[in-house]
Amino acid sequence: MPPIVTFIGWHDCGKTTLASKVVSHLKQLGYQVAVIKSTKDTGITFDTPGTDTHTHRSAGADSVMLVAPDQMVIMTDNRQESLTSLAHRHFPEVDIVIGEGFKEARQVSKIEVYRNSSNKDLLRNQVTGVIAVASDEQISGDHIFRLSEAAEIASFIEKRFLQDAEKGTDNTTLLINGNRIPMKGFVQDALAGTLCGFIDSLKLSSKETKTIDIRITLP
Repeated sequence: MPPIVTFIGWHDCGKTTLASKVVSHLKQLGYQVAVIKSTKDTGITFDTPGTDTHTHRSAGADSVMLVAPDQMVIMTDNRQESLTSLAHRHFPEVDIVIGEGFKEARQVSKIEVYRNSSNKDLLRNQVTGVIAVASDEQISGDHIFRLSEAAEIASFIEKRFLQDAEKGTDNTTLLINGNRIPMKGFVQDALAGTLCGFIDSLKLSSKETKTIDIRITLP
């Protein structure tokens, strides 16, 4: 599963501006990057009346996916999935997932974007997982960046999460209710071996198999 780093901060602090610049620098470094944005706004228009996707949604479809030669767009109801679950489900193939928002996400690394104009305290004192702060204010602590230092933040992310990533990559990932469950190497191997054994018994061609996804819904 790719590492996740989400940019958090109070409203209008510049999260989108900084996060998008960091994404651009990570792309220039050669990485595949996905972005998941959270918002409190409702009623946002993603489609327009008269289109096929709007017709299907109006008919009551819970989810609609548009597949075009150049892109795919998914529209679905909010199932209250965690950031970790969304990243694992939709973007398992990228090198890193950059989030925007999700300040309450558990076990997710966060970079806080802070402007004093908010007249509010730093979020790093209120939520877990803040590994760095980007601000033009005088702030003490480790890993403090200026708002103009998008390239430096991208380098920080690369060194912390992406360099030598293959050495620490889990070959088996377990999520329960959207939360990633850490497993030691021998447990990963045992779980993967068991699943592969069952699949081999089905007499399926597995020469080109690279990944196996399984989802279990308990009664």
